This record gives sequence, C-alpha cells and structure tokens, in this order.
Amino acid sequence: MRDVNSLRGLHGVRTMQSAKKRSIPRIQSSTYLDLYMLKKEKERLLKEDERLCMKKDSIKKRIEDIDLEMHKLQEAEVAVKATADSSFSEGAFTQRNGGKKEWKKMPLSY
Repeated sequence: MRDVNSLRGLHGVRTMQSAKKRSIPRIQSSTYLDLYMLKKEKERLLKEDERLCMKKDSIKKRIEDIDLEMHKLQEAEVAVKATADSSFSEGAFTQRNGGKKEWKKMPLSY
C-alpha cells in the first residue's frame, strides 16, 4: 500500500555534489580532498545503515509483541464467550450463594 511517506520527495533529489558536477574544472590536487570527502560520506552512510538495521529489528520485535498480545486477548475473549454461552444454555436460572439457583429478576416499568 502506498502512502505519502513512500512517495519520492526532497530526499531523493540529486544535488550538484551527488551528480558529480562542478562549476570549476578539477584540479589534480583536489583528488585527496575528494577521497577524504568520499570516505567521510561512506562512513556516514554505514552508520546510518546500522541505525536503520537496529530500528528495523526493534520494529520487528514490537510487531511480534503486539501479535502475541493480540493472540492472548483473542484467547481470553473466546474463553469469556464460552463461559457466557454455557451459562446462557442453563436457562433463566443463575447460580448464587454457593450453589442455590434463583430466578433472574428484572424490574418492568409501564
């Protein structure tokens, strides 16, 4: 499913630096500077990749926790329904005060 976050935006726009275009022709001495800049960009991207992997792992763990919690709640709901169905099948009697069955009473107003 596509949403606003999956659309290409400003983060996908190529800049002059990323397109490797220069207004001034290259000088031979700028090779070391280019190597340094590329090394720093590579380090930054590797750190960002590591952070994203950690975030992805934490998201997967949270999804598993949510699935487990949902499963527990669904089982509890099924158990409550089963007890409600069994008490409904007994008829209009309810069991109170240690086993004595009484009629259910409800007021009627006219």
